[in-house]
Amino acid sequence: MKPLLFSVAFLLAQIPMKLFAQNEANYDESKVPALILPDPFVSEKGFLIKSQDDWEKVRRPEIFDLFESEVYGILPKDFDKISFEVVSEKSNPYPDIAELEEVNIIVTRNGKSHTMRINLFLPKDKKTPTPIVLLINYLPAYPEGKLVDEAFWPVPELIKRGFATASFHAETVAPDLNETFLDGIISTLYPEQIGKANGMKAYGAWGWGAMRAMDYFSQHPKINSEKSVLVGHSRTGKAALWTSANDPRWAITYANESGCGGAAISRRKYGETVEAINTRFPYWFADNFKKYNGKEETLPIDQHMLPGLIAPRAIYYSSAKGDQWADPKGEFLGIKLGSRVYSEIYGKKVEFPDEFESLNSPIHQESVGYHRREGKHDLTWGDWEIFLEFVQKNL
Repeated sequence: MKPLLFSVAFLLAQIPMKLFAQNEANYDESKVPALILPDPFVSEKGFLIKSQDDWEKVRRPEIFDLFESEVYGILPKDFDKISFEVVSEKSNPYPDIAELEEVNIIVTRNGKSHTMRINLFLPKDKKTPTPIVLLINYLPAYPEGKLVDEAFWPVPELIKRGFATASFHAETVAPDLNETFLDGIISTLYPEQIGKANGMKAYGAWGWGAMRAMDYFSQHPKINSEKSVLVGHSRTGKAALWTSANDPRWAITYANESGCGGAAISRRKYGETVEAINTRFPYWFADNFKKYNGKEETLPIDQHMLPGLIAPRAIYYSSAKGDQWADPKGEFLGIKLGSRVYSEIYGKKVEFPDEFESLNSPIHQESVGYHRREGKHDLTWGDWEIFLEFVQKNL
């Protein structure tokens, strides 16, 4: 099978960083190059991948290693000890419907420890273990005992629908600044990663935090961790995808407007590019990713191959029409082309329309979903409401 030819277009879901975008970004679809994308179904030795066994033993490991080495960097999984401490520092804003647990997760490796905090809301008086929704958050979600934005993290609505829900601030494991991102778990627990071309960066650290939260959920008597949902928006949407590629315990993974380095096809060179994101945020991705600044066509993989690392577990993308910086069409193509692993390897019933521009309703398939809404770059209640319809069908 020869590599597939697509006329596709590129990139991100970030905060549309105004001046850079205005000066550098392409928003003209006619300037998007016709591109050859790497074929997910041809191994590095040129063998055609047809069976689930070949996918899981040959092709998936090849693709994972390339993403780890060339895009995201290593996400270490080893540590010596983990413990959990429930504290009581803030009041519960929803005492009528939920129980609040503020949890310190203490992880020790090589004689050094790091503590991260999660905030967990559990449906009140529920008799059986409940599904869990975790949001990787880059907002200060729960300062002063109340939510910053109930649309961004809709705790009451999730509780009413029978979910437990938790959030942690990404900066509790790695600060979101180039000058200080090492100050969390990287310098404390994994200093050997510093300076490596494929070493752990911020996305690996944030994914590590989500995995430690799952460690807590999996031993919690009130949580059904087998029915787990991992959610991220923008930068944390990218982190959620890489987390799920590393950790098969997540049943559904949702990346909202995750754009460049997340859902969108890099070779499209539309909106935010690889060079733009690596210039603005050099601490997010592996140092190796910088080799592809302005040279996206030389990448050995592209983002349409990322969903295959999560398959056959469910995956969901969404875009906003006003978020051209994130390249909604590139995000759509990322999930449409990525869904081939679900249908061709795992036999899922998945069918995406050919026309993106005329798309006006959510696509909720077996284990794969997508929607595009009006508006700008944000995680809104409208996004959650549509996504939760998909969850009801697939969890």
